[in-house]
Amino acid sequence: MKKTQIVLLVLVAVAIAVITGMFSDFSTYETFASAAETPGKSYHVIGFLQKDKPMDANDPNRFIFYAKDKSGATTKVIFKGGKPMDIEKSEQIVMKGFIDNGEFHCTGIQMKCPSKYKKDQVVGDMG
Repeated sequence: MKKTQIVLLVLVAVAIAVITGMFSDFSTYETFASAAETPGKSYHVIGFLQKDKPMDANDPNRFIFYAKDKSGATTKVIFKGGKPMDIEKSEQIVMKGFIDNGEFHCTGIQMKCPSKYKKDQVVGDMG
């Protein structure tokens, strides 16, 4: 092999490693329990709004509610933003955030709408 071919192969391997490292944390959804194992690290959690628990939307920059994840654990969620419109009608919600002192601090919410004719609503930063 020529030196240029070897250098090119090394550059391709490094590029693949960098791309894989960038997208490795976007692959799965977590539960509240698994997110609590590393407090402060951001995760995506799929859950359901607990309609029988209290919701606090008095502050326009903070919405507090309770959500149940796919494992059945219910956790208090603090969203840094106003109450999303029609959150009570959503089938499920995808929350991006982190656990701190047993509470899920949410920076983004995506609501899965029940109708196939309605688009999912995204509130906050889901990136």
